[in-house]
Amino acid sequence: FCADANFGMLPRDADLARYCAEAKKKFGFPQAMSVQNTKNATERSYEVQKILADAGLNKGVVVSLQSMDKDTLVAIKRDNISLDTYQEIQRRFSAQGVETMTDLILGLPGETYDSFVDGVSNVISNGQHNRIQFNNLSILPNAEMGDPQYQEKHGLVLVETTVVNVHGELIESKDDICETQVLSVGSASMPKPDWVRARAFSWMAGLLHFDKVLQIPNVVIHEQTGVDYRALIELFSEGLFNKLPGAQPGAFPILSEISAFFRDKALDIQNGGMEYVHSAQWLNIWWPADEYILIKLCVENKLPSFYAEAEKAFALLLDARGKKLSPQTLHEAIELNRSLIKLPFQDADLDLALHSNIWEYYRAAISGRAVALEDGIFKYHIDRTKDRWPTWDEWCRKVIWWGNKKGAYLYGNAPINPKSEIAGHL
Repeated sequence: FCADANFGMLPRDADLARYCAEAKKKFGFPQAMSVQNTKNATERSYEVQKILADAGLNKGVVVSLQSMDKDTLVAIKRDNISLDTYQEIQRRFSAQGVETMTDLILGLPGETYDSFVDGVSNVISNGQHNRIQFNNLSILPNAEMGDPQYQEKHGLVLVETTVVNVHGELIESKDDICETQVLSVGSASMPKPDWVRARAFSWMAGLLHFDKVLQIPNVVIHEQTGVDYRALIELFSEGLFNKLPGAQPGAFPILSEISAFFRDKALDIQNGGMEYVHSAQWLNIWWPADEYILIKLCVENKLPSFYAEAEKAFALLLDARGKKLSPQTLHEAIELNRSLIKLPFQDADLDLALHSNIWEYYRAAISGRAVALEDGIFKYHIDRTKDRWPTWDEWCRKVIWWGNKKGAYLYGNAPINPKSEIAGHL
């Protein structure tokens, strides 16, 4: 871990990156190098991160946006950093296959529910398909937001909670004194009910898109019909699957359970609860709510039912918006996604035949390239045996936990058609 808040800002940083790359090539170490990316100096930042990525050192380039709303950036005095700069560096990294992670903060002064979810949608559209890290706004005593006058001006709603680390244990001192923090769980621009909606939206975006559970159909639907990512995520986070024309009562028990869980957890945080979800069963650590639900779906063997409900929900949304997408294409995009989710106890690879080049189309789209969606017979070989996890604990640790920043939740997949390009591995 490089303890430099702006790595890539100075000319020497490219030399340091090259030195580490040469050391890895010669000795095999360091295995990875985690850095805090500079917020400016676009060209040098790109050069440094490309060196690390080419050497296999990249732990995910952190692109710290905090907000996509210009009024919010003014309120937090961060308007000196151009959003266009971020957009350009994101596009370049995506085109080169360099994994990035974008930081956004929930509940900043001036941010509304609409500006927040639209910002998330735009970040995804711009090429962020690996990870958005959604951080709750924490108020530090000596920061400007710690000033009571600032808090009153922006109508911040504050709550004190016990600090727990993501993927960590709750460590209490011998005298039972725990570290606490003050979170903002509402504001004049984002009232408490809207904060709950935004928090649930962010977890749902994490589960569906960045944990890769529905990323392939999300991308195919967006690219083929123009439905934005906000609508695709709100379909689940707002429970719209139960409200659209044609929805049958009781048809979505698993989707309803998930959306209710996220909403209830957000309310729990507003009332002083922990930021994360503890599981004594799964490594006895604190999980982000979206990862907790992913584990639950897999362990309880609910993935097949989840995908069946998601397919019906997508179809209802497309019908309600008058959008046309072949039912076969929708079904096969979901089937491909389901087949690629990494699971323990797998002892055989999988060959899959689809009626369109969904894999190539998806991979091109998330890399910022254009590939036509073609009809035909397209066969894919999904590698389920190169990496295996013989227990739920090992899978939880090595796939869900360690794969977090890169969103490495899908198996490797390669077309076996003579005319198809080799798409490589996720």
